[in-house]
Amino acid sequence: MRSLGFTTAHVVPYGGMLPGNGAIVFLGGNSSDDMVVAAKSSLYAELTIAERVYPNTVIGVMAKWRELYRQSMLTKSYESTYASNRAGLERPSSDRIYEAFYPVIDKRIPVLFRAEKALDIHRVLALQADLGFNLIAGNLKEGWDVIPKLKSSGAKVFLSLELPEEKKEEKKEDKTTTPETSSLTDSVEKAALEKRKADFVALHAGQASTFQKAGIPFGFATLSAKSKDIPSNLRRMIQAGLKEDDALAALTTNAASLLGISDRLGTIDAGKVANLVVSDKPYFNEKAKVRYVFIDGIMYKIDSKETEKAVAEKKTEKPK
Repeated sequence: MRSLGFTTAHVVPYGGMLPGNGAIVFLGGNSSDDMVVAAKSSLYAELTIAERVYPNTVIGVMAKWRELYRQSMLTKSYESTYASNRAGLERPSSDRIYEAFYPVIDKRIPVLFRAEKALDIHRVLALQADLGFNLIAGNLKEGWDVIPKLKSSGAKVFLSLELPEEKKEEKKEDKTTTPETSSLTDSVEKAALEKRKADFVALHAGQASTFQKAGIPFGFATLSAKSKDIPSNLRRMIQAGLKEDDALAALTTNAASLLGISDRLGTIDAGKVANLVVSDKPYFNEKAKVRYVFIDGIMYKIDSKETEKAVAEKKTEKPK
């Protein structure tokens, strides 16, 4: 990611409906402690079901989420009461799950919910409406139909940098079609199917432009995107109507503002962290290569040959 010009990331843990806290980190440093910009910057959650045990449905996950949140509110309230007057009260028990919700309840950190499709967004927004937490909708892939609802909710948005592959034009074979090998009905149905696929791909590529025109600030998420596809996917979004300035803002100023770190990152200003990217051509140019990346004032020289080799190795790497 650093070889692509990324200097900072919001990283989250894997596993289950409530895997833990997210953190904002630099993509450089001599140790993991050097990398941390803001620990526990969000509470990360997914609508992921459990295997063979409760909650093993999405509705069950939502019910469990409500239960945990409301129980955390009661536990937190009791701890406050106990702290003010311990006489005659039973000592509150410690519970790390409930305690993880405390900064969310106090609105000191948001809940970052992975919500990729429209139905996911509707469900997550229903939880937010019921419980009142600050929400970041992360890795959104199909959000064009829920823009009004997102806008009224005040939720922050990070759009996925993963896009479905564009259909490559097939070479026409020099064959004579006959009634036995082809039918007009099949041709019409195939053409209609291909058009629906192309329209769906176009909606994905144009999503960022649609959000920009609707006046919703957004950042970009790389949770499911392959690093080798990110530059080309950004160019596809720009070709689909997203302005280059808005694409750059989503990578820098918007992302910093949405994560609450715009006082330190996002722009080149006196007193801010020295994060800079130097490329040999404008960043969104197809032939642009990142040459230098500065992270917290430390320079990293990017060797384009090594980067291309790493990408090639990644393509041939066997899944674990």
